[in-house]
Amino acid sequence: MRARAALEEHGIRTQVVDTLEEAKALILERVQPGQRIGIGGSQTIEQLGVVPELESRGCQILWHWRGRSPEEVLALRRAQLTADVFLASSNAVTEDGRLVNVDGVGNRVGAMVFGPPKVILVCGQNKVVPDLAAALDRVHNVAAPQNGRRLKTGTQCAVAGRCTDCDSPGRMCSVTVIIERRPQKTDLEVILVRKELGY
Repeated sequence: MRARAALEEHGIRTQVVDTLEEAKALILERVQPGQRIGIGGSQTIEQLGVVPELESRGCQILWHWRGRSPEEVLALRRAQLTADVFLASSNAVTEDGRLVNVDGVGNRVGAMVFGPPKVILVCGQNKVVPDLAAALDRVHNVAAPQNGRRLKTGTQCAVAGRCTDCDSPGRMCSVTVIIERRPQKTDLEVILVRKELGY
């Protein structure tokens, strides 16, 4: 994959695997028993099925999807920023080595760039695009509408299936972060999987 070479040139260690099981095995190699694991809102990480195995190793899982109240969800989002390891996906990976992410709240992109000392992003081949313009198009017209429907946000993109640059209170595209090089204080690793994963 061209993206792998470009990411490596930008200081981002990158693995390419064929299966979900291989991706899961890499994560389990990187995580120590008992560590605090933050998980960004990620269909990809959920699809991997790695969380039960991490829990069986005594890891504390900080995943806001498990919050039972708005207050608990917010507390989990904040706690992710101080996790030992942060697991998430990227909205798009460009062939020239950029990781493009858009967030509504900002906890996921915040944790990607500073806070947890170790960050692992797992990305399916469906997220690899030629360039920045294609990445932003993918985020706004593929990922956001699908997530909007899943979360029942009522945003215009969820209804129309494409971005309308809305001003909705539930807008999912409030913060855009483009990782051009490895953040200086973060051990950032990308696992590219030759499967379609997440949005």
